[in-house]
Amino acid sequence: MITLAAFSLLLLGALAPAKDVMLMNRIGPSTSELYMANPDGSGERKVFPTSSFDYHATYSFDGKWIVFTSERTGSGQADIYRAHADGTGVERLTDDPALDDQAVFSPDGNSVAFVSTRGSSHRANIWILDLKTKRLRELTGSADVQGDPMKPDAFLRPSWSPDGKWIAFSSDRNTEWKGHGNGNGWEHVQELSIYAIHPDGSGLRRLTGAGICSGSPKWSADSRQVVFYEIPVESTWDARVFQLSTRATSQIFSVELETGKRTPQTTGPGLKVEPQFLADGRIGFATKSGRNQGIAYVGASAVPSKAFPGSLRSPAWTPDGTQVIYERVDYSPRPQNQQLYSWDPKYEYRYTDVFPSFSKDGKLLVTSKDADSSVVTMNADGSDRKVVFQTVKGAAFAPSWSPDGQRIAFGYGGFLQGRLTAGARIVLVNRDGTGVQELTPDMPNAGFPSWSPDGKELVYRSFGTGEMGLRIFNLETKTTRTLTTESDNLPYWSPDGTRILFTRKQDNNFDIFTIRPDGKDPKPMTTFPTNDAHAVWSGDGKYILWDSGEYGFRDEAALYDNSFQPYGSIWIMKADGSEKRQLTESHWEDSMPCFASGEHMLPNRGTSKPVR
Repeated sequence: MITLAAFSLLLLGALAPAKDVMLMNRIGPSTSELYMANPDGSGERKVFPTSSFDYHATYSFDGKWIVFTSERTGSGQADIYRAHADGTGVERLTDDPALDDQAVFSPDGNSVAFVSTRGSSHRANIWILDLKTKRLRELTGSADVQGDPMKPDAFLRPSWSPDGKWIAFSSDRNTEWKGHGNGNGWEHVQELSIYAIHPDGSGLRRLTGAGICSGSPKWSADSRQVVFYEIPVESTWDARVFQLSTRATSQIFSVELETGKRTPQTTGPGLKVEPQFLADGRIGFATKSGRNQGIAYVGASAVPSKAFPGSLRSPAWTPDGTQVIYERVDYSPRPQNQQLYSWDPKYEYRYTDVFPSFSKDGKLLVTSKDADSSVVTMNADGSDRKVVFQTVKGAAFAPSWSPDGQRIAFGYGGFLQGRLTAGARIVLVNRDGTGVQELTPDMPNAGFPSWSPDGKELVYRSFGTGEMGLRIFNLETKTTRTLTTESDNLPYWSPDGTRILFTRKQDNNFDIFTIRPDGKDPKPMTTFPTNDAHAVWSGDGKYILWDSGEYGFRDEAALYDNSFQPYGSIWIMKADGSEKRQLTESHWEDSMPCFASGEHMLPNRGTSKPVR
């Protein structure tokens, strides 16, 4: 029996034009639905009867409206919508390829402040939309508000004071790019402070100090205090990667606008975020760690201290505290080839599992996250899916086709956080899953192999004491030679065999390099102080695609789930490093690009051929 999802893919293939395709991976929820309920958790119901990809909802000051972010089909284009509080009368407020998110109403209901990456900086800034005239203006774009363009410079989570005089927000302006683990980790931590500014862009004030992450400000009813959460900077990485871990602990604080007096509102363990003053004097907030996920309250309360068990995100209460709106998300794997929003009209963007590549005869090869990180092949349309190598312990990372399409090389073992203690080796397997053999049994941690175009050699990453850098293994002589001895990773041999693409760590930052196979002429292709990595060649070798964080964070890092680098976007440049441009702009982490022929993506059509 054919499933509805399979039928939809077949129908899509039958009707879609033969446009070239960029396959890509997205680390984010596969669904997100808005719910509302009473403050004690009773009466829970969906806001919209038809499921949509909606999130980050807030109420108007009179409680009659909600404003929220929607991708509608989960495509990635995030825009601002509003609706009546009962979910009727949905109206789209913005329609721009940039990210629009985190909207709040002004007290009079005539304007909306929101976060957007539109504009020349492509950074997350706060904009204001006049709902009557539809005029837009950038609130945080002036020279005296903007920070150093070579540092993080995001303006996030706006909150309008009830008296209309201030907009509070969080920002990492003028902070440093820092990897976790004292700068040694791949993922960047985030240092945020709370600021306030007048709606005309004047009077910028900093309300919290440096050296910690302070986020999600909300005003008291008298506009005299701001409540927010604080979490150690290093824990912002823990909060998003291990959101169920009890290691990430935050507290709720409030600060007086005029005096700067700070008051702690919570103590003890738990990841507490997104607080809000309620009309009866309580403070409501979300908890997203351990067994205490849900919504909790501090202060005098006639309801349980914890309500809404289960994984929910972004709660917001009506001004009178009688209703709360929030989202429930799901991380079930997206279907292979799910259509996403295409920021470049020349290509059709579609979802894929990680480390995709095509064989000479058009078979798609991936590491499948929903098959315990095993090696999987399939037709480009997702049919004829086969597990070529089933993992038992560890992960099969970055599988690579031999040039003739008959063999697959991959790394097997521990590669990310476990690589310091877990071994890994390069494994070779025939296309049909037979003939498994280990090529590097004596290496401490070898992975991420890539074939030379003549099929005689493999370049791979080596990690361990005295074994840092890239190595080249000769399949005929069974010998290994050293290519580099620095902190290098993710090598990828060019289609013409003249260069090897890789990621190098330097100055606590990762950049893209190329080098000749003889170890000569290393060339940096990126130099921005944020991370650039996961680079691959286009099929014809004329372009390089990679993942970059150049435009900074788009939200508070502690609010993400399951995301290692929440601000990554896919970029493209020519093989000589020129003409760099961004290809995706979503709220999520986009990575693992792979070009394919549009004709080949249709069922039973042709073979894979180079694009560009």
